[in-house]
This record gives sequence, C-alpha cells and structure tokens, in this order.
Amino acid sequence: MTLEIGMLGYRFMGKAHANALARLPMFFPDAPDVERGVLIGRDEDALRDAADRLGFSSIATSWEEAIDEVDVFYNLGPNHVHAEPSIAALDAGTPVFCEKPLAPTLEEADVMAETAREADVPAGCAFNYRFVPAIRYAKRLLEAGELGEIRHVRGRYLQDWLVDPEAPWSWRNDEELAGSGALGDLGSHTVDLLRFLVGADDIAGEISRISGHLRTFVEERPVEGDGAGTDETRPVTVDDAYSAQLEFENGAMGTLEASRFATGHKNDHTIEIHGSKGSLRFSLERLNELEVLREDNRGYKTILVTDEDDPYVDHWWPPGHVIGWEHTFVHENYEFLTAVAENGEFEPNFEDGLAAQQVLEAIEESDDAGEWVSLD
Repeated sequence: MTLEIGMLGYRFMGKAHANALARLPMFFPDAPDVERGVLIGRDEDALRDAADRLGFSSIATSWEEAIDEVDVFYNLGPNHVHAEPSIAALDAGTPVFCEKPLAPTLEEADVMAETAREADVPAGCAFNYRFVPAIRYAKRLLEAGELGEIRHVRGRYLQDWLVDPEAPWSWRNDEELAGSGALGDLGSHTVDLLRFLVGADDIAGEISRISGHLRTFVEERPVEGDGAGTDETRPVTVDDAYSAQLEFENGAMGTLEASRFATGHKNDHTIEIHGSKGSLRFSLERLNELEVLREDNRGYKTILVTDEDDPYVDHWWPPGHVIGWEHTFVHENYEFLTAVAENGEFEPNFEDGLAAQQVLEAIEESDDAGEWVSLD
C-alpha cells in the first residue's frame, strides 16, 4: 500500500517534511511507501516551482478539494490555518499531521482535539524534538528512575533573529495569524518536551499554579515585498519573549523561558531536569550530546548519543558520526506514517497539542492579571 501525501505549505516546514519523506526509503526500509502527491498553497507559480523542488506530482490552490483525494493530510501552514483544514480532513476520516502550536487559541485547539477523538484516525502534532536520539536516551534514564524524585525542571528556548529592529514584519508578529509570539512558537516546544520527559501527569495535570510574564521589545516593524513602501511599518502584536514559574502539586518547581531577542543564541533549546539522585542537561545546539550527573559522580558526564544501540541511530551512520536537526523530521515522519499504515497510535497527538496550549494560555492569563494563576 502506498500512502499519498497532501501537504499544505511549502516553505520552512514544507521543505523539512518533504526532505524527510524523500529520506525515508533510503534509511528506514520498513517505513510505509509514500507518494508526495499534491502540494497546496495560494500562488500557482510559486507552487509549481516548489512542487518541482520538493518532489510533488501535482498542485492545488484549494485544500477543500485536496483532502478528499489524499491518504494523509499535512497541515504545515501558518497557525491561523491550522484549525479549519485539519478539522475538515479529520471529519472526512483522513489522518492529519499538524504543525505546532496546535492552534492560535485554546478554544480552537480544544475543538481540534475533540474532532480527533471522534475521528479515530491518527492525528499528530509536530513536536519534532521528541525524536532527537539524545532526548530518547534521557527518557530511558528518567523512566528507569536513575534521577530519583524530580525536584526541579528548567526549559529555555533562545533565538536572536529579531534583535535587529529593522528585521521585517512577518505573520509571526501578528496575534490574529500566530496567536502569540515566542510563547507559542518556542514555548510550546519546551512545554511538550518537559511533558514527554518527566511525564504528562507531572507537567500538565499536576501544575498547581503558574506565574507568567510576556514582553514585546519592538512595537512595529518594516514591511517588505508586495509593493510596500520604503517607510511602511506594521505593529507587532505578539510577545518577543516570555518567562514563567511553575509550582507543582508534589512540591517540585519549574522555570520556563523563551526569547527571539537573545543575542548570540541561534537556536538554543535547553532542558535541565534535577532529581534527588541526579540531573541531566540537553541543548539543541549540541543535539548529539546529553550531560548526565549521577549521585556517585562528582560532575556531569557528557554522553555522545551516536552508538548503534542508541535510539534511531542504527538507521544512520557508524558510531561517532553525528546526525542533525533535519533527521528529527525523518524519525517523526517514520513514526507517524507507520501509525497511519497500521492504524495505530501516534504521540505527540492532538491531545498533547491541547495540553501544551493549556499551559501557554495560563501563562498569558497570568501576565494579563499580574498574578499567579491556578490550573484546575
């Protein structure tokens, strides 16, 4: 059986997933056969060029028609188009893979998750950092109890692509299109990764209260392209950075942070987990490494997670030959498409996307109210 893929979106994430689909038969021979079928967008000329580059056999300017003709629907568009096409595809019984954050608002995410429950087909949310081999290695350590009782979690995601006030305006700077800024774009990854590592109940269900702070540093940005004048600007209506404190019912505590103004940080997603018997640290900028401290050690030990028996590594190169960011998408697509072919379960799913959105919503609510917010 060959699964025909319909993909909405062909820029950043479209390239990442198209590359992953092309690599699957080379490195994961047991993966389902897939056909890059229809590429969906608004601009026919740009679509034709993208379809040629990304290996799609046809194009469509209407997702409404495409979802009835494909076996799997990838929704990789901007946040404001996540809900309607994904819901329609699920209603038609078509498995859906949707970019994160699941939706611009908690209300839309809730509807999407409810639709996925009723559809009874795989509905994946694109938290690709779960599929880093070092993260999977860390998951094994935590499940084995090697860190003991978790006392503190830290997560930060730092980038610097908006430091320049003349950096052009994009849809990511608009609340109506994106929902939020660094909070949703970066913070959703951090919340999901901590949920995955420490356990969904420990992170989502057992947070007793949250204190959040959001900040916008540049209030407007220049507009480029589409005939925009040289002095035209648009307002920035989302946060450039956020921080949050978490209090857990079991007495543990946590801190979260993300910024697109962290000068010198290109894509630094760092996770720290501290327990009664040990700790671990991970940075996406060194994604083949995991730092681990056990109770009988005097300091952290750096583990290079590239051995053949490490998660996913047997599909790639000899030990010590590192993999990169793009490989996480290959792993993610392998797991999702296998679930589709076998009518199985896939995580992270829309429930995970909703859980992350609930935490993000509480952070925004706390910032608006200027006080701690309880989670029911």
